[in-house]
Amino acid sequence: MALSETENGCSGGEGGEEVDAVVKTCVLGSFSERGETKALISSLPEVHADLKIRESTTERFLVIMNRYQEQPHLLDPHLEWMLNMILDFVRSEKSPPSLVHLGFKFLYVICKVRGYKIFMQLFPHEVADVQPVLDLMSRQDPCDSETWETRYMLLLWLSMTCLIPFDLSRLDGHLESDGGKAREPIMDRILAVAKAYLVVSDSARNAASVLVSKFMTRPDVKQKRLGDFLDWSLTTISQSDDHSLRNIVVLDGTLQSLAKLFKHGKREDLLQYAPAVLQCLEKKRLSESSEAMLRKLGIKLTQRLGLTFLKARLAAWRYQRGSRSLAANLSMSQSAAASTAVTSEVETEEQEEDYDIPEEVETVIEHLLVGLKDKETIVRWSAAKGIGRVTGRLPKELADEVVGSVLDCFSFQETDNAWHGGCLALAELGRRGLLLPSRLTDVVPLIIKSLTYEEKRGACSVGSNVRDAACYVCWSFARAYEPKELKPFVTQLASALLITAVFDRAVNCRRAASAAFQENVGRQGTFPHGIDILTAADYYAVGNLNNCYLNISVYIAGFPEYTKSMIDHLVAMKINHWDGAIRELATKALHNLTPQVPDYMATTVLPQLLTMAVGIDLHGRHGAILACGQITHALYKVGLQTNRNVVNMISPECVDALKNIHQTVSVHKLEIICSLIEKLSLSKMPFKNDPIITGWQWIIDDTIKTLHLVSSGAKDGIMAALVLALSALCEEYYQTSTDALVSQYIEGLNSPQMLTRCGSALALGCLPRFMIHGKLKQVCLNLRQMCAETQKQGSFTEARRDAVTSIAQVCVKAGACAKGSPDSALCSENVAEVYGTLLSSMNDYTTDSRGDVGAWVREAAITSVMDVTMLVASSAPEILLVKCMMCCLAQQSAEKIDRYRAHAGTIFLRLLHSTEPVVLHIPHREELLGIFPITTTLNWNAPSHAFKYIAQLLGLPEYQYHTLLGLTVSVGGITESTVHFSSQSLFDYLKLIQSDSATLGQFGETLLRIFKDNLHNDRVSVPFLKMLNQILANNCFEIFTTQENHQFCVDLLALFKEFKKSKDISKLRACVSVLCGMIQFQGEVRKKVLSQLLLFLCHSFPVIRKITASQMYEMFLTYDDVVDPEVLDDAVNLLSDTNWESDLAIVRTHRNQLCDWLGVPRPRPIAKVTISCN
Repeated sequence: MALSETENGCSGGEGGEEVDAVVKTCVLGSFSERGETKALISSLPEVHADLKIRESTTERFLVIMNRYQEQPHLLDPHLEWMLNMILDFVRSEKSPPSLVHLGFKFLYVICKVRGYKIFMQLFPHEVADVQPVLDLMSRQDPCDSETWETRYMLLLWLSMTCLIPFDLSRLDGHLESDGGKAREPIMDRILAVAKAYLVVSDSARNAASVLVSKFMTRPDVKQKRLGDFLDWSLTTISQSDDHSLRNIVVLDGTLQSLAKLFKHGKREDLLQYAPAVLQCLEKKRLSESSEAMLRKLGIKLTQRLGLTFLKARLAAWRYQRGSRSLAANLSMSQSAAASTAVTSEVETEEQEEDYDIPEEVETVIEHLLVGLKDKETIVRWSAAKGIGRVTGRLPKELADEVVGSVLDCFSFQETDNAWHGGCLALAELGRRGLLLPSRLTDVVPLIIKSLTYEEKRGACSVGSNVRDAACYVCWSFARAYEPKELKPFVTQLASALLITAVFDRAVNCRRAASAAFQENVGRQGTFPHGIDILTAADYYAVGNLNNCYLNISVYIAGFPEYTKSMIDHLVAMKINHWDGAIRELATKALHNLTPQVPDYMATTVLPQLLTMAVGIDLHGRHGAILACGQITHALYKVGLQTNRNVVNMISPECVDALKNIHQTVSVHKLEIICSLIEKLSLSKMPFKNDPIITGWQWIIDDTIKTLHLVSSGAKDGIMAALVLALSALCEEYYQTSTDALVSQYIEGLNSPQMLTRCGSALALGCLPRFMIHGKLKQVCLNLRQMCAETQKQGSFTEARRDAVTSIAQVCVKAGACAKGSPDSALCSENVAEVYGTLLSSMNDYTTDSRGDVGAWVREAAITSVMDVTMLVASSAPEILLVKCMMCCLAQQSAEKIDRYRAHAGTIFLRLLHSTEPVVLHIPHREELLGIFPITTTLNWNAPSHAFKYIAQLLGLPEYQYHTLLGLTVSVGGITESTVHFSSQSLFDYLKLIQSDSATLGQFGETLLRIFKDNLHNDRVSVPFLKMLNQILANNCFEIFTTQENHQFCVDLLALFKEFKKSKDISKLRACVSVLCGMIQFQGEVRKKVLSQLLLFLCHSFPVIRKITASQMYEMFLTYDDVVDPEVLDDAVNLLSDTNWESDLAIVRTHRNQLCDWLGVPRPRPIAKVTISCN
């Protein structure tokens, strides 16, 4: 009863296995490239001087390291030996600068993958390392863009050396140098380096901020230099603006350094400076900056200042969950014990002591709340973390006020940015235990609203980030609260999460909701049917939108707790969705959900939809009308199982509304009304002999006549809906044949409008059998005539495609009977005509500005041939016409377009392997089954796989011509992969018959026949010449070259006369190549070939003259028996030195000289005869 996923054109059956395979290959067990990595690092002294080798080595090292981006911890056991190997090169005095820079580049790659916080800890940081690192750092050029990795890693190394527990002044020794000039103290040198690199534009700026955080927090440095550094920083911030790139870089580095300094420094050291820094930030108004990174750093520094103002302590009032064990959550006894433990712990906890909160904290919180509404996610995320950190140090009353301010973000007067920031803040507060259970009654309804938040903006909407963040809140709540705290909200949360997991348009939101639901099932253990639902709606299953709407939703709705909430959501939020695809999926989902609660659908949902169907919202009207049809049809199916009539299930008012709903639909929504007509007809609504049927029929007929007025994007959908509607309408409400209707559609086949022809042809194909009974001959005749006439004219391609489809549909509905009447069945009298039209259509190669549009007709003809053949094989096998059909299918299976080759090949094998019915009289059936066993799985779309099977058909006489014809356009095509694999398969076959002169002779005859039949068909002749050139170049006809004047070469040369007057450059170029290949044949024919080539040397097109000279040059060098050795050098020099693009008079002289050397008569120009009339 349910609409399957495959009906919507998407299959998810094998997707799960593929995803699992991908996941398994992405999970690494260990660092498996240890040996190769060691070899690469060891090779640095040898490769650093060669740019090419250096780049390839670096690229290979990058590839190895990047594999561990997702699992960097696997590198941990190997980091130390890699670092030591590289530092040996760096520390060596013999290492040239290029080796040092390459070593630091390798270190940066490792650091990038593992993260600087972990990797920098491995740098040696003894007293002896300070001076060398500082000296190496001072020798770097901050402006050299090629060596920034060196400066970045040196700054990190210098940061680690600052951790030595000795006063830096002890490292200075005597500050006077030998020349009497005072040396700069190490402390000042490091500070100067830090300040210099805080204002550079590359990544060294980030490392410099790390250096500041490590260096300025040293006891000796903070006493002497901290105040000065902060003064310098605040001055820099005050004097810089964000209007120039240089100032933005300066602000970025300074703010980064201050944020890290206040993060790593001690509160008692920094508290005295915090008010001044905050005041400077307020004056700077970074929240109004246009640079997102500056706003983020402003928020980051502000929250660090707030934490500095507050004492470092955990709030005693925070909510603490007793056990984080999943096993404990699934055991009631353990949960009870954990709850008791938590209660006793809270009761015995000492009361927090009161202390004054500085006024600046209010300013900090205000800035953080403003940051929650910023337009950039990175700023909102930083503000949310800041809210969580600062609130954790506040007294309970003030913290509750902060929570209330966060909840103010969830107002429909706020933008989606505020909702998103609010969700992130709530998640942080909940995760840290700062959102007390008493607040859940206020928070949960807001989160449920956030899970379906969507705000329309023009032709799309915003809000997916809000829904994703709301899922994160639900995930954090699952880990933060005891099951008893969330128990009152379980039903609401579970339904909302499942609705998002199944019906959200964004795949990331569906997967986030699924993950949050899974976390709640595991941590809380109270979500109804959680384990069962997770098996159907896991992370990977919800990735396919069609699968979610059409399959997973049905399974979940089978649990009563979720059924009505899912239906209500579809009606309220998805039926009027801005995306038409979502509206259509929602209507199909309602169809599938109807059997769960048919009475609720009939009495509650359907009246709501009928009201929406006449509303002012166009999207709502569209979805509601489609849904009305789908639900009515689903109720009819339910009635069949319960012996109830659909009219008895819905109210009379609803029946009347359904009958008249088409009168309210705009002309631009014809697809909707056609869908409604189809569903109501399939539901057998009691409208027989009702005037409404005439109205419906008028709508369908008028749509066919006016299709050309509809926008191009909607035409295909309207056409498909129209055909389905007409078929259902005729089947249900017309008891007898309607001659006028059939005649009307036959007349429409001659309309000047292409889409009217398309609609009329498809309409004829969808009519029920009783309507075409006695008119089969007339219908088929008109369809065949239209195909023949339009194919000859090269027009109405789409109409021809639909006519070919309709011929098969009409024949299948009429049935087959060998001795039947041609007016009522497919019989011996008309089967040849039908096959003739279909096979002719399989050779439709019409092209226009859109390309090979004839391929549409060929594809339809291939499908139609199969349908007709299966019909005849089952009902009247004695009238089967198989030979030509299989040959044409073989030709299509060998052609160049992957899609159509795959379609033809699939049909070819289906007919060959068919057992019910068996298709009789297939030529060479046993040989074909040897090539294509029933168990074979052939990927026709892949040239590498398909052509090696196709080429084997060349050995079967019945198929050789058509297969070679198809291969011709593939081998001589322009797609590299197709040309490569098709030519390779062809040459493999020719090698097998190389020594069999009879078989090779037959192949040559077939080749000549194809050439002769398509001399004036450029689609075949040009690829044929290219293919023939390859065959000759590969010496495939070597057996013919041993005979003088072999008939194959004589006949081939005779056919070339047709191309003498051609103006097609590509054809002439191919001719020259083939003629040069034919020089290998012996006898008089060789002189004729030379004569033809010499004629091309004086062709009217300069480019052809030049190409011919070049090809002849190569020919003389390849075949040394063509020219007398005494004049070979002269001939070759003449061909290479002459400017063949110069005037014909000059060129002709050189050409004649060449004729004399080759012993070929000079061509004589034909004198033009002028006839004068007196």
